Amino acid sequence: MALDYNNPAVAEEFTAVQALSYEDVQEELLQSGVTAPPTMTEMDIKLMLVELRMRLSGSMPGSAPKKEKPKTFSSKFEEAVWTKPAFEEFYNDVKSDGDHNKVNVVVEYVNNPDIATQRYGKDYKRLLRDTEAALTAPPPVKTPTLSFSGFPANMGESACKMTLEAVGGIVDFECTESEDFPILVGKVTFEDIDTARKAVEQYNGMDMGMGQELEMVSV
Repeated sequence: MALDYNNPAVAEEFTAVQALSYEDVQEELLQSGVTAPPTMTEMDIKLMLVELRMRLSGSMPGSAPKKEKPKTFSSKFEEAVWTKPAFEEFYNDVKSDGDHNKVNVVVEYVNNPDIATQRYGKDYKRLLRDTEAALTAPPPVKTPTLSFSGFPANMGESACKMTLEAVGGIVDFECTESEDFPILVGKVTFEDIDTARKAVEQYNGMDMGMGQELEMVSV
């Protein structure tokens, strides 16, 4: 959709991007997995970045508040935003401070940690440490109900439920086989939040040998 530059939020983002050099704009696009066609003018590339930033932040005028999780990811950064709630919260906090240099450092670290550490390890040591902590932090658990995906489909519903019951009492359970991968996806409600938290700590991120990690997220 075409951006309305009379919109205050769009105008503010456009002003911020205008201050960037052509090289900085291209680099930020690349860090998000976007390659600008060589035929585009400098202004068009900057407008592309304005739209990208607003889509990533959810501030795009008229954009839906709920986005559907992509089946594949264009970069490690995009994957982290979608699959690691603690990192998403951390990244949004960094972004809300308005320091685009810090935002770029975080994005680059997620995509290329070794290179980012070499470039920014001295000046942004604490930021890199906080980024790594956010990437490895377990998802926050706010209710006894968790959505899950990644258990092998050949386990079957009964075995999957028994596995989770070993953590603690279950109030409600449902699961189906994914249409895209041979894995089970579903939802489980434990008797209390502490049990749900134990399940996340024990299983979230575990490799079950299906080429995908188990994902358990608070609902």
